[in-house]
This record gives sequence, C-alpha cells and structure tokens, in this order.
Amino acid sequence: MQEEKYLYIRKPIPRRDIDKLTGEAQFIADIEIPGALWMKLVGSPYPHARILEIDTSEAEKVPGVEAVLTGKDFPFKIGHHIRDRDVLARDRALYVGHPVAAVIAETLEAAEKAAELVRVKYEPLPYVLDPLEAMKPDAPLLHPNLGEYEHLPFLYPVPGTNIAHKFKLRKGSIKDGEREADVVVEEEYRLPMLHHSYLEPWGAAARVRSDGTIEIWTSSQGPFAVRTQLAHSLHIPESRIVVHYLYVGGGFGGKSDLFLEYLPVLASMKLNGRPVKLILNREESFYYGFHRAEYILRLKTGARKSDGKIVFHKGEYIYGTGHAADLGSLLGNTIGWLATGPYDIPNVWIDSYTVYTNKPTTTAFRNYTHTELWFAFEQQMDILAERLGMDPVEFRLRNLIKPGASTLPTGQQISEDWGDPEGVLKRAAELIEWGKEPEQPREPWKRRAKAIVMAPKGPSMPPNITTSAIVKMNEDGSVDLLTGVAEIGQGTLNSLAMMVAEELQIPLEKVRVYGIDRDTSNTPYDWETCASRATFAIGQAVLKAVDDLKQQIKQLASQILRVDPSSIEIRDGKAVVKGEPWKALKLEEVAMGYTFPDGHAIHGQLIGRGSWVPRRTTGLDEEGRGHPLEFVTYSAQAVEIEVDILSGRIDILKAVAVADTPFINKILALGQAYGGALMGINVALREEIKFDENGKILNPGFTDYKIARAGDIPKSIIVEFLSTKLLHDAPYGAKGIGEVFLGGWPAAIANALYRAIGVRIKRAPLSPERVVEEIKKQKPDLLENIVKKLGGE
Repeated sequence: MQEEKYLYIRKPIPRRDIDKLTGEAQFIADIEIPGALWMKLVGSPYPHARILEIDTSEAEKVPGVEAVLTGKDFPFKIGHHIRDRDVLARDRALYVGHPVAAVIAETLEAAEKAAELVRVKYEPLPYVLDPLEAMKPDAPLLHPNLGEYEHLPFLYPVPGTNIAHKFKLRKGSIKDGEREADVVVEEEYRLPMLHHSYLEPWGAAARVRSDGTIEIWTSSQGPFAVRTQLAHSLHIPESRIVVHYLYVGGGFGGKSDLFLEYLPVLASMKLNGRPVKLILNREESFYYGFHRAEYILRLKTGARKSDGKIVFHKGEYIYGTGHAADLGSLLGNTIGWLATGPYDIPNVWIDSYTVYTNKPTTTAFRNYTHTELWFAFEQQMDILAERLGMDPVEFRLRNLIKPGASTLPTGQQISEDWGDPEGVLKRAAELIEWGKEPEQPREPWKRRAKAIVMAPKGPSMPPNITTSAIVKMNEDGSVDLLTGVAEIGQGTLNSLAMMVAEELQIPLEKVRVYGIDRDTSNTPYDWETCASRATFAIGQAVLKAVDDLKQQIKQLASQILRVDPSSIEIRDGKAVVKGEPWKALKLEEVAMGYTFPDGHAIHGQLIGRGSWVPRRTTGLDEEGRGHPLEFVTYSAQAVEIEVDILSGRIDILKAVAVADTPFINKILALGQAYGGALMGINVALREEIKFDENGKILNPGFTDYKIARAGDIPKSIIVEFLSTKLLHDAPYGAKGIGEVFLGGWPAAIANALYRAIGVRIKRAPLSPERVVEEIKKQKPDLLENIVKKLGGE
C-alpha cells in the first residue's frame, strides 16, 4: 500500500458532518410539515387470532381525530420479494403486536388517547412460535393461500406449509464424501431473534401533493428502494413518488426493508393529501419494526485422518422469519452459497428453509447471515480439529481455499484479487500470540483461553442493481457531487468527497457532497446502503463520473492551449501541459466553458457522469449454481477471554481483527472495525429478544434488551488492514468493510470458552445464566470442586 502517492486516500481525514454535533442535522422526528397529522397504531394482544369486529366509534369521538383506518381500508397484500403482508391485519392477526388499526389525529396525544379506545373482538387461534414446530405437517398455517402469492422468480414457496422459501445447493457427491470421511461431526446450533438496536427509532411521513405526486420522508437505508417498492405494490409510476433523504440514526439492515412507509402514504391518500406522520417509540420499534431471524443450523461435516482434509459438508438451515418473509426470504440463498466458508470442500449438500412463525417479521441484519453461519461452522471446525488431534489453526490452514484455483459451492471461481485468506489467518495468529498459553488468573474460579476463527464477508448484491453519480464544476473551481447513497452514519459521503478531491487534485474543502438536501427526483439512482456496497459500488460510479469530467477538461484545455488532449494533465487544481508547466489553465477558468478574447465561447458547464452495475454476478438456478458475489473480504478474528465459572461472566481481555482490504479513510475504517467488533461481541454475550409462551416480547426496550455500553469495550482491541491484493476494479482497491468485523466473535468466544473449561455452548447468546447452566449440565464436577475448594479455604 503506497500511501505516499495520495493526497487524501488512506489518510485519517476527519468527518465533515459537524451538523450532527451542533444539532442542525435533521432526522425524521425533526421534520415539520405544515398541517401534518399524527398516526398511532393499535396492535393485537394475541399471537394468532381471527378478527371478528373492530369498533372505532369511541375512538372517533376523541377531539382532533380525523380517521381510524383498519385492514378493510387496504384490501391487498404488500411486499417486494413476496407479497405476503397486510398493511393492517385484515381477517387474522398473526403475531402479538400485529397492527390491526391506525388512528390519525391532529396531535400525537389525541392519537394515543383514541388508540386506547379502539375495541377489537378476537377469536384466538392455534399458533406456532418455534420454526421446527412450524415445519410439521399439522402446524397451524399462517398463510393458507401461500401458493397464490406473487413472488420473484428465484423464490420457491411451498404451498400448504409454513415454508416461505426453500433453497437447495448441491456440489459433488455427498455420498462419496461420507464414504471417504474418517471423522464426522454432526451438531445443531441455535441463535435467537435479535433487534437491530438502531439508536433512532423508525419513522416516516408522507403527503400527496395537489398534482398527485406522493412525497415521503423516511429514516430508510434506501430512498430509491422505497420508491421502487411502493410503485410496485401500489401500481404507481416511480415518477409520481418523491422520497426525501434524511440523516438516519443507524440501520444495520433494520431499515433496509419496507413496511412503515406504506402507512402514512396510504393514510394521506385516504385523507385528501393531508400530511401524516408516524414515529415509533422504542417499544413500538420492537413490535412494528423488523428483526434478525432466529436460526437453527444443523451441520454434518466429515474429514480424513490421513491429511486432515474436509471431504464433505451437509447443512440444513432453518430460519424463523416471523409472520412475513419478503427480504427475509433470501436468507437461505445467502447462507447456502457461503455454506463452506473460506474452506475448499469438494462435496456439499445444503437445504435451507425460510419458515413462517407467529412472531414479528424479520429482515437483513448487519453481516447478512454470515455471523450466524460462522457461529456454527467455526465451532464445527474446532470440534473436527480436536477429534483429528490437530491444532485448530493448522487444521484451518490445511483446508483454506486457494484463490484462483478453488470455487464457491455455487461453482463461481474464486478470484485471486479477492485477497489472501492464508495471510489473514496467519497474521491474526501472530497478533493473538497463538501457541503461547495465557497466564492463568490467581482466582481458582476463573480460567483464560484463546481461540481464532475465519470470518470472511461475501456481500449479497442483486445482479441487476445499478448506481450513478454526477460531478459538476462551479464558477469558482469547486465541485458538486450528487449521488443517491443514503448516509446512515457510516461516513460514505466523506469517502466519496476524498475520491473526487484526489482525482482532481484540488483542496478537499472545494468538494461539496449533497447529503440530506436532496430527494429521488433530483438525485442519480442508487439501490440502497447495505451489503457492504456503498464505498465499493458508488465509489466506482463516482470515479467514472470524475474521469468523464477530466476528459472534458482535457479536451477543452487542449483546444484553448492548442495541444493534443493526451498532453494535458490535471494537478494542483489546474489543467497543465506535460513538460510545459507555464502552459496551464486554472479549473475555474474552464468550469463554465471558455470565452476567447473575440467573444467566441465553447463547451459550456463541465458535468461528468458515471454509472456502475455488477459485472461478475448472476442469479442462481434451482440447484444453487451461479455467480453470486462481486468480491469477498477475508477476515480472521481472535480472542483471549476470561471466564468466571461461578457467575458465568465472560470478559474479553484481548480482541484481534484482521481484514484483507485497503481503505479510503483510516478514521472511518477504524470506526467500522471497532463498532463491528463491539456489536459482534455483544451479540455473542448478551443480545436476545425474549418471548413468553404466548409470543409476547418480554424485553421490548433498552432497559431489558442489553446492548453494548462503553464499559463493555474489551481491554485491548487490535485491528489490522492487510493489502495483499488490490481488487482491480474497486475504488483504490478498497472492498466493503462495514460488516466483516462483526462476523466471527460469537464463534471465537464459544471456542475459547470450550478451550478454557471444556464446556461447548451451541446456543447464543453466551450469557452468564447460560454459561452456568451448561457448566452444571456438562461439567458439574468443575463447579462442585471450586465450591469445595473455596469452602476449604
């Protein structure tokens, strides 16, 4: 990595969004729309019930109430991938909290009061909360008409069941692999439903203009995705929908899907265009928002003793998607094609199922299925290594893929410029001092141990998504950059500005990137901010736009200076003739074209345009074959932990994360790494949405749903970026890093716990209560001996 050749790239450039600190930044709750009404939702108290009657008469009497809407007002299904969701529950409520009515009033207080007066008669119905139970033939059906639902062609619902989508992948011969294996490990792993825990609760507002245009404000990760999905579901041309960009207080996948936006849009349409605003509070975000699916991963993996090579892997992956699937339906596809991780396994058999349950719905979660898969697969790797009598690192090294030679289970060739998985693993081993046993604490009830895992990220992007950018020169030589990227806290706008300034060799402060002062009617298209794609994809469009601008500058300057365009170079804010630096034009002299002394003008304003679309990816066929990935970011994560056997508490003494990718902005890259690590460690140790036996959430808020705090930061975090290969078409070789640092911590901590006390936990989170419970089950003598020793002392 040659940092010295860049003005800005690879440098720790501070963020420019100071308005977030001054309070000038506007989030959805800050938006004031003249004449706006407030909406409040009424949710079902039952996990599954037939709606017999909704009495809104008392609610309508509350002063200020404009309307009370129910499912009868919206007699159609919504959804982009599969249309399986009601705007408001119609015939049946499908989970506790399922919205059955919406109150619209002049004030929030009036809406809240009226919502309490809506009376609903229900007939409780049998329900199912566990995905395995939901797959049984006699389970209550959430969607009896599943076979009639419109869905995208690469989804395979199973009518007459609760299976929203079944995905399968086949590679080689699983029977041959099973015959060849000397050691076979077969285990089941579970991970619970999680909340995305964004600090800003979800919200949306909408109105219908007098010309029929729908105007929307939303805290979404993808304004253009909102526009597309609304147009698709409501049969409205995209040109009649305008979505405003706002600052978004975190998303992590939880604001990448569409639901909330429908409610104010449809309410405004019912109320002659009056603006309607719906802002969820924290508890409502748990009930009406999206979550991460719950996972049940059944793995069977076999290896040879002679050389330690894995010869087959078989997986059955089951996802509880809640009462509706939509984007959650694709979890099976993603986890399927990454089923073997960074390892070269010749025989693979995967079946994955997206399963409806009577719970809130789910969607993408940061590191889309990877964290969950590594929790299972990387524990599987340690178990196999132990049974083979091999060191876990050596076992992994022996089975790693060979870039340029190996293929994914889908058949896609693994490109050499994706990076060096072996180098990543070896460097992480060095940093954690693998092979050096940790010094044990003096307290006999505490143990320390280390573990290391591989946790690459292969972003899931649709093969037909595109992104565009425009750069335009201003009279003073400054540059405006317009893109459709949604800024959700990651700092992408800063990185894009750095690219423009780098290419034009101008001061960074001369580049203005349009942030929240834009909407989908005046901004180039971008799909959405997800899948570790923002810098990678939008960066390519920006660089193409800048290159287009540079070619125009060179062409114009060559005409003025009467030289060939190839002899012009752009540096120091000027168009300069190579070898003749006295022949130069300041960029501001040509920004609006050029006027010769005789008054003759040429060209006009300089505006560059660029677009990008994935060039490597294809869809997958019914056997899971195809090219799903643009790149992979290889990563390894390692921990040294200390476990208190008496309390079950696990402390992270040292955390190491290594990723094989360069970066654009060092500050932003480290922020993603540290934030991802803390989030992943917390997912491993604390996070879980807890339900009672009737499907009610027991911890719908940050008082009881434990997210990481400053005191939970590990004592030592080491982050290192390698640059073994530069992805040739990525911006300055940089790949996505927004998710990869989340992935391996749950598996690493579980493996370290086993190495410390011999207790294998295959169900997340590894909370103190669960650790103590598993010690009592698996190692009762360990606890008893410590208690006896303490009593003797």
